[in-house]
Formats: sequence, structure tokens, C-alpha cells
Amino acid sequence: MRRLIAFEMVTLDGCYASTDGDFGWTHRRERDAEWDAFVQGNAGSGGELVFGRVTYQMMAAWWPSPAAAQNEPLVAERMNAMPKFVCSHTLHTAAWNNTTVLEGDAVARLQALKREPGADLVILGSGGLVASLGQAGVIDEYQLVIIPIVLGKRGRSLFGGFDGGMDLRLVQSRRFGNGNMLLCYEPQVRAAEH
Repeated sequence: MRRLIAFEMVTLDGCYASTDGDFGWTHRRERDAEWDAFVQGNAGSGGELVFGRVTYQMMAAWWPSPAAAQNEPLVAERMNAMPKFVCSHTLHTAAWNNTTVLEGDAVARLQALKREPGADLVILGSGGLVASLGQAGVIDEYQLVIIPIVLGKRGRSLFGGFDGGMDLRLVQSRRFGNGNMLLCYEPQVRAAEH
């Protein structure tokens, strides 16, 4: 069974976007060769990408563009080539190459995809989708890049909408020269849930 991994950039206070949907803060850090190498390596690590509609439309507008090919040629090439899924109730077709639209219940659709043979599935961004899938227990690993800023009341919390809690186990961590931290967690089943 393949795994579903959520890769999120979040603030120190756990926000994935500001309340107006802005996440430009993820790119305001100083340039760091180690971070840039990590981003390029991550883009080439294989897998199949999963997006919510909003993130998909943003990515589909950028990565196939000449500007993306000029500014980040290696990442653009990999993003455009990878298989992609977009979970949406309103989008019925997708123009970005190698994209399949998953209409209907995202939880059921992704559980079915996990049972199929293939590479791991990686959700990029898509905080609302991650929150709903996480609450349903579908996500196998959270890869959180902590950006050292705080949005406070101006932010949308990744886990703020959870009805219950979640126990997590740290499986990897890495600090980058620009202050970003990568923390990888696997959800743990609580004793009361056995």
C-alpha cells in the first residue's frame, strides 16, 4: 500500500496561509544554497502529486510558464512531468499535463488511490485538504517546513479545525541555514482507539 505524505510550509504558530490566502511569507527568507538544493532534490524524489483545487490552479499557472522554466528550470521540468491529482468538487477538467481530476469525496478517492500500486502520493500545500484528510486519518506522514515567522490572528491554522487531537512521532528533522526547519512526523494510534 502506498503512503500519503503531506508536505506543508507553516509558520511557527502552525499557519499554512494568511486569512486572505496569502502565503508569500514562504518565499521571503534569505537565499540559502542548502535550502535550494533541498527543494530541487525534493522535486526530483519521485512520487505522484496531490493538490486541492486552489493550490492546483496556482501551481498550474506557474510551473508550465516560461518564467518558471527560466527561474527554476530543474524544478519546473520535474513538476510538469510528474503525475498529478487534483481533488475538487467544482473542477471537472485539468489542462496541466499529467493531471487527473478526483471529483467527489477526497477521503474516499485518496484511500482508493493508496490501495493501488504505484509511488507514494505527496500533497503539496493545499492546507484545507490536508486538514480534512488528517482529521479522517488518511495521511501517513506530515513533512512540515517551519518558517520562523508568526501570523497570529492573521493566519489559517493547519490543525485548528480538528475536532480531536492527534499524537505524532518525530521521524526526521533538519535545520537549514536560512532558519527553516523540516520536521517529519507520523501519526500514532492512541491507546484508546485500539
